[in-house]
Amino acid sequence: MKFLTHLLSSLLLSLVLAGAAIAGETVNINTADAATLDRVLLNIGPAKAQAIVDYRKANGAFRSVEQLAMVKGIGLKTVEKNRDRIVVSGARPAVRPSATASASAAAKPAPRVVARR
Repeated sequence: MKFLTHLLSSLLLSLVLAGAAIAGETVNINTADAATLDRVLLNIGPAKAQAIVDYRKANGAFRSVEQLAMVKGIGLKTVEKNRDRIVVSGARPAVRPSATASASAAAKPAPRVVARR
């Protein structure tokens, strides 16, 4: 009887620790694939996970956790449930084309003119 009690208590402890490990997992929404998003995030199935990846490919990296709500089928409640599981890194600020053109023009040196005789 004592053996059975120890076995059951060990099993229960293992399940509690495994649940805590899963709950503590985070995911970077700018780099994760659909399978990882599906596994880590609550209320996100395979279709919504793929929608996140597709949105990221079409619109660029997420700059905030709240921006995840812009993905069709994902609301603010889902974002709030997953806030502690989501990491946002690798996002680059948007650069306007005119700023890019002037910066690249300023960075290039003037062509050198060599006169031939």
